[in-house]
Amino acid sequence: MAGGLTRIAAPGEAVVVAELLDAFNREFGSETPGIRVLAARLVGLLSGADVFAVLVGEPAAGVALVTLRPNVWFEGRVALLDELYVVPSHRGSGLGSLLLAAVEAEVRRRGGELVEINVDGEDVDARRFYERHGYSNRDPGQEEPQLYYAKELAGS
Repeated sequence: MAGGLTRIAAPGEAVVVAELLDAFNREFGSETPGIRVLAARLVGLLSGADVFAVLVGEPAAGVALVTLRPNVWFEGRVALLDELYVVPSHRGSGLGSLLLAAVEAEVRRRGGELVEINVDGEDVDARRFYERHGYSNRDPGQEEPQLYYAKELAGS
């Protein structure tokens, strides 16, 4: 996978994945439950067939976290790229592109047919990165951009 620079994270690397995800949220001022909580969740998730993480570098300098699900519109599963993060000191070196290529290869290997990603509208750099790699915020033949809606169901 990408010349040995990328690898699928094993459940035993949950702490490494958690550290990178926690750093990502902290860098951008987003809430995080902390490394210990994330690692505990990741051990189980990375042991199953529906979630995988890709790490790049040794020691890891970036991570991509992916969730797979069935979808009525595709024979194979659909992947949601939950997170893609490269530590600031390694940005601009192509690691993000390596991570994305590894994600796409692994999704194909697992029978997936589509990769989705949600990007903040004001995050121009991320939007440019994904568009450069062939991603679009429009369905084929549509002029209007896609919008993402969410509702947290805590306490329900």
